[in-house]
Amino acid sequence: MKLAVGPLLYLWSREAVTDFYARVAASPVDIVYLGETVCSKRRFLTLADWQMLAERLVSAGKEVILSTLTLMESESELRTMRRIVANGQYPIEANDMAALYAVTEAEEAFIAGPHINTYNQATLELLAELGARRWVMPMELSRDTLAQMQQKRPDGLQTEVFVYGRMPLAFSARCFTARNRNLPKDDCRLCCGDYADGLPLGTQEGEGFLTLNGIQTQSGLVCNLLTELSALEKLGVDVVRLSPQSQHMEQVITAFHDVIQGNAEPESAQKELSAVVGEEYCNGYWFGEPGMAVR
Repeated sequence: MKLAVGPLLYLWSREAVTDFYARVAASPVDIVYLGETVCSKRRFLTLADWQMLAERLVSAGKEVILSTLTLMESESELRTMRRIVANGQYPIEANDMAALYAVTEAEEAFIAGPHINTYNQATLELLAELGARRWVMPMELSRDTLAQMQQKRPDGLQTEVFVYGRMPLAFSARCFTARNRNLPKDDCRLCCGDYADGLPLGTQEGEGFLTLNGIQTQSGLVCNLLTELSALEKLGVDVVRLSPQSQHMEQVITAFHDVIQGNAEPESAQKELSAVVGEEYCNGYWFGEPGMAVR
């Protein structure tokens, strides 16, 4: 299996982003996804900036994919998406049907992102016919569903699974982070940038529940399938995805890489990683249970 770092889901400063990808370039990951997938108002980096980072990562031996926005609401966002599709150098991760249509029209191979809603065999076959080279399993699917879909997966279509990070669960036209500040979406002042890993949302009883990230709602806990890597490999999964976090990302990459390479036992690697990260995690969806559950 190959190890991928997914697109950055949070608003970090330009310096923080540059530093993060410099460290990713020196890490043992195989694939890196670049680009803004959450909110078009996050303009600290332009397409040219992402392409510059892509060149540096390619020079470091990484495969680079450019990701598109997940929820597009304006013509300007569509124009930006078309520019990304027409970059002429890097493959595209299509995260909504408009991007899927654009890459199909351009007759380009693409990756079907986790928000395309690939829930059955018929969708897999359609994606393969349209030119998809890989699909990313939606967060809420279980290992049993994946096993069924893998049995008749079209030839040449790879499978990727999200295995670490706060799971993107939903997108909305409303910006919940701005609403928390009593700010309108049109004058949000980019307040999501104050939360490097999203704004935690608790219940009235004070229990952690979800994470707010602008228009994106994420899981409250970090999804962690480190101990399930052998099961993923047996199911024929080709790529596993780590979602960027502001802290301890090097240790996360090392833990997953060592287990994939057979240099560490999953349980011991999990124990060492938990000692560093120091936070709870969840894996319920994988086992067909509520997402916040832990097995």
